Amino acid sequence: MNAVVTGASKGIGKAISELFASKGVNLAICARNKADLDQFHQTLSTSYPDIEILSMAVDVSDRSNLDQFVQMINSHWTHLDILVNNAGIYLPGEVHQEAEGTLETLMEVNVYGPYHLTRALMPYFLKQQNGYIFNMCSVASLFAYPNGGSYSITKFALNGFTKALRAELLDKGIKVSAVFPGATWSNSWKGVDLPPERLMEAEDVAKAIWLQLELSPSAVMEDIILRPQLGDL
Repeated sequence: MNAVVTGASKGIGKAISELFASKGVNLAICARNKADLDQFHQTLSTSYPDIEILSMAVDVSDRSNLDQFVQMINSHWTHLDILVNNAGIYLPGEVHQEAEGTLETLMEVNVYGPYHLTRALMPYFLKQQNGYIFNMCSVASLFAYPNGGSYSITKFALNGFTKALRAELLDKGIKVSAVFPGATWSNSWKGVDLPPERLMEAEDVAKAIWLQLELSPSAVMEDIILRPQLGDL
């Protein structure tokens, strides 16, 4: 199996990539920070020498970066089984007073990035008439909350994109899932004084995604919602 994972060097994307690698899945991974990505690539290569790993430093909001990433994938692979649109950013603020340009910045990363990458890789899925697409939406795609502002707007949009894809591809053998994690330990929560059990582990999200891959061809998890046992923060 071959999988593409964006935002792969940290947090949920890293956990997904590690789990896929442990299952023998070949990887094409990207992240913005080249040093972190290169280090992660080396770690995976050492731990899982039998899989193929492609990596490239990519800002998913930059179309030329995305095009280069897709060209690299096309030059190495003739099929693709899994796409995980995980890369995203969070900028806090309220709609009526957040900095000018906040919505545009978040839209470019959280919505336009997944949109353009999915379209670029769609020929694989359509030719095969199978495959899996996962969009990392967040519980902020389901309800707005104070100081969520434009972040929640973009995550609602990503959920809408996922629903549109699902409707378009359901008769083509291509499974599309929206993943809605609640608070999950990652760099976003670095330095926060909370007990470990208050947030989920990134590995929890990775395991939930893997469950979808083990279902029969006739079943799909359209929405995967995960929250800390003690509730949202």
